[in-house]
Amino acid sequence: MPTPRPLSRRALMRGAAAVALAAALGPRLARAAAPVAATLTAQDQADLKRIENYLDNIKTMQALFQQTNPDGSTAEGEVYMSRPGKMRFEYQPPVQMFIVSDGNYVAIDDLELKNVQFYPVESTPVWFLLREAIKLSGDVTVTRFERGPKSLRVTCVQTKDPGNGAITLVFQDDPLVLKQWIVLDPQQRSTTVALIDPQQGVQFKPEMFYLPTNTKERG
Repeated sequence: MPTPRPLSRRALMRGAAAVALAAALGPRLARAAAPVAATLTAQDQADLKRIENYLDNIKTMQALFQQTNPDGSTAEGEVYMSRPGKMRFEYQPPVQMFIVSDGNYVAIDDLELKNVQFYPVESTPVWFLLREAIKLSGDVTVTRFERGPKSLRVTCVQTKDPGNGAITLVFQDDPLVLKQWIVLDPQQRSTTVALIDPQQGVQFKPEMFYLPTNTKERG
């Protein structure tokens, strides 16, 4: 098994931007053409409906995660989600960073550099996972649907602005469980988040999802 690459700050910030549901760091590409929807069979459409229902029924979730960054380096931590709108990523040392969404904005809080960056949730490729009602149609376009042995993969983009990037959701099937997502950013760099032992129905304190307002007010 290859040894994971050491984590560089540049790679971490790029990966965090994708993982955090925030627009990827670096220059944006020109607005892309309208996305081409995948050709779906009746079985594909039925499975997409199952996936919609599954995701829509996740009101709260907590899991360990492993993040693989664009350069192959990795980071680990814990993720908390409370729909609609709220999500938090806490990284394990030596990474000194946390990421939080309050439903309107995502904050990437670099504790080492005492710097916070904010992004609107709506400008991101995975904002639909936090919406009150999850639909894989309309303002979301499914561009690819893949079926494997007891697995399903769905690739989606924003219909109105596919240049924000794409997300591929990977599910274990029978029973249906979200196992990971892969974000392809506007510069065609991919970041993977693998979920470990996800637990649903967890209760969180509201302050877990407060945004930091300055460098003295953190998590």
